[in-house]
Amino acid sequence: MPIYLSLEVPGWSPRTEADLQAAIDAGLLEESHRLDLKQALHATKGDNKELARDIASFAVDGGTLIIGIGEDKENRTFFLAPQPLKGLGEKVEQVARTLPDPPLAVVTKDIPSTEGDTEGDEERGYLVVHVPASPAAPHMVDGRYHGRGDKTKHVLSDADVVRLHERRRSTDQDALKLLQHEMDRDPVRHGNNAHLFLLAQPLAGPRDMLLRLTGDPQWGQRLNEFIAKANTRVLNEALYPNHDIVPSLISDASRSYRRARGIAAASPDIGPARLFTSDGSGTRQTMRAIELQVGDDGGLRIYSSRLSDEVNGQQQIFAAAPVVKTRRLLALVVAAAEEAGYFGNWALAVGANRLKGKGAYNSNYGMFGPNAQYDADIYAETTTATWAELSTTPGAITRRLTGSLLRALGVEQHFDKALSDPAPEQSE
Repeated sequence: MPIYLSLEVPGWSPRTEADLQAAIDAGLLEESHRLDLKQALHATKGDNKELARDIASFAVDGGTLIIGIGEDKENRTFFLAPQPLKGLGEKVEQVARTLPDPPLAVVTKDIPSTEGDTEGDEERGYLVVHVPASPAAPHMVDGRYHGRGDKTKHVLSDADVVRLHERRRSTDQDALKLLQHEMDRDPVRHGNNAHLFLLAQPLAGPRDMLLRLTGDPQWGQRLNEFIAKANTRVLNEALYPNHDIVPSLISDASRSYRRARGIAAASPDIGPARLFTSDGSGTRQTMRAIELQVGDDGGLRIYSSRLSDEVNGQQQIFAAAPVVKTRRLLALVVAAAEEAGYFGNWALAVGANRLKGKGAYNSNYGMFGPNAQYDADIYAETTTATWAELSTTPGAITRRLTGSLLRALGVEQHFDKALSDPAPEQSE
């Protein structure tokens, strides 16, 4: 992830110790609104809280902390001060996840040192800590919200806190409008099945963010390769035994189409004009309708016409469907971000219609209970996520998006594995 140094150097990406030294020699390294430099981290409780305050302050607008850069305050210069790297990144990630409220995800990168003293066989170097702008900002540490001024952090005023909460609500409302637009253009208008809608939209990406994919002469093949990134062994293990829910992007979205401002993979019953077509048998086409849309601007949309179906004479909701499809959507978001080199924030939303009076069904348990029936016709939930969250905690994001629906149906506990993430490694 690039580091903002100045208007002249907006995207610096140090990869080696020589890059750091060259920036020092050129006078480019200076503590600012988006950059902080520390010579070392210590293991005391007070130091951990100070680190948490630094991370929380950067979370408002995003920023970077580099550990292993010392400062000569008298001469106002900086110097390389390589630190032991073993466990350093894990310690920073653990502080970010445990002390700020709500927790934060950060991205860390080691830069090994090629010179200097060593302590036994322990590798020394520098740690670059990227703190993405958090959609949940501001974050509290020890009962106070923290932000960052030109060079240092400070406690936010009440007015600043209110402004940031309003910004978050505005983003949520924008995502709800996008979700409502998708629900209004539901291609399957008949039948009793509940339908599922998912979307992801980059919040600061260029309008042609994925044009290299959508505009490629071999776009159909590229689209299939893109979808395959949501069908990995690791993800399928996390979703087991519910990893293959009909209709499936992998097995049922077999047709590729051009769409307005993008491309799509869809089941055969959703045609080139995004019109549902039936061969007269009706039920099977309606049951298996699914589509993935990939926009030139990086926006992703998933539609499924089978969130529920008739089982034993009753319409029952397949509660695994929103969980599985949300996890696959998040895998595609990560793939899209990597394809475009976009590491900013995303707006995410999950919606469903035709839910009222339907209970939850699971092939392992049957009906979850006579009282587990949804009492509203529409479900809609939004959240925003940073690159760090998307790449490290997709289970937690999925819980934010689907947990309310699952709890109302009384089935959340059955999906704990898919709604959780591996615990970060503890430093020694």
